[in-house]
Amino acid sequence: MKTYLKPLAFMSAFLIVLFFSAMKLKPKKIIFFGDSITQAGVQPGGYVDLIKKALGTEKYEVIGAGIGGNKVYDLYLRMENDVLNKKPDLVVIYIGVNDVWHKQSMRTGTDYDKFIGFYNALIKKIQDNGAKVVLCTPAVIGEKKGGANEMDAELDKYSGAIREIAAKNNLPLCDLRKIFLDYNAQNNPEDKEKGILTSDGVHLNDKGNQTLADKLLPLVK
Repeated sequence: MKTYLKPLAFMSAFLIVLFFSAMKLKPKKIIFFGDSITQAGVQPGGYVDLIKKALGTEKYEVIGAGIGGNKVYDLYLRMENDVLNKKPDLVVIYIGVNDVWHKQSMRTGTDYDKFIGFYNALIKKIQDNGAKVVLCTPAVIGEKKGGANEMDAELDKYSGAIREIAAKNNLPLCDLRKIFLDYNAQNNPEDKEKGILTSDGVHLNDKGNQTLADKLLPLVK
């Protein structure tokens, strides 16, 4: 009887080691979920690309899920296919610029109350799927200082809502609105509308991408 038990014990031990080895090898899957800023972020030198290179591919799988023009409800509508079905461990939500910007440019922005409702629904569905969430405030629509950009007040309002949601749900927050405003206050002496951290007042230039990557990296490790 004992002669049969030894091989079985060995096999059991081997399977346990194999199981835990497989668990260790499974990389942490991070999805960056957003609009054209995130869509561009996967390109060489983009913030998603920089984070991917900094983390390496052995322990992390980094995915960009950004689509140009998206607002918060667009994210909600495509969340199943682009996020939940991929079973991420962590999702970074970076949305809000178009919800504000398109109010002026296309008259298709998102009302404040609806923005908050969709944003909370996004978080709940992602968490119910077993993933952790990191939130980002929208950075800028124009880089002039002192509230001189046309959409500054609205952007501040929507960013404030995200800060409150993060605090209420005890979620990590990358407060890009504050980070970009503080940077421009110190590094935009000529009060330019663009060219400091953005290429056009909204989309990130090389410095903007590096700044975003540096601020997000500690939150996604």
